[in-house]
Amino acid sequence: MRNKYAPAQIFIHWLTLVLVATAYCTMEFRGLFTRGSWQGYTMIVGHFSAGSCVLLLMLSRIVLRFRHRSPKIEPQPPHWQTGLAHLMHLAIYLFFIVLPILGILSRFYMGRNWWIFAIPMPVSASPDPDFADMLSDWHETLAPYGYWLIGLHAAAALVHHYLIKDNTLLRMMPSRRNG
Repeated sequence: MRNKYAPAQIFIHWLTLVLVATAYCTMEFRGLFTRGSWQGYTMIVGHFSAGSCVLLLMLSRIVLRFRHRSPKIEPQPPHWQTGLAHLMHLAIYLFFIVLPILGILSRFYMGRNWWIFAIPMPVSASPDPDFADMLSDWHETLAPYGYWLIGLHAAAALVHHYLIKDNTLLRMMPSRRNG
């Protein structure tokens, strides 16, 4: 059995990180620009685009998890650590699927034009701004918890690498090419 994840899994993992960072940065920095300016518009469309891609990548990751077995952690961790890791991965997957869905549905039900990669997206024929606001409120309330999930996930990988000294982190690192 191989000691690394499949190349597609590794690529999608790191691409997901870049897109999640993009989605968060575009919202955190949008206040630097005048509302209605092209820069503000770019930030919002960038947020919608990155978030939508995160949703697609997370769904792709689920498919790949079923197609490829996870490489073993060596030395094998205690069962409680494996259980916590599975719980953390479940939380990450659910979070980064539900959060974009909330955002997309809020835009759809708002009934106003919105874009992904400058492509106009469909809007509801019977808008429900109250429902859209509720979805948006949930999206905005939950979003900050993503920082904690990402931070805990990264901290656990670093603890495994530097303190426990197993191959947890190395299994997800891109391969180096010689020559």
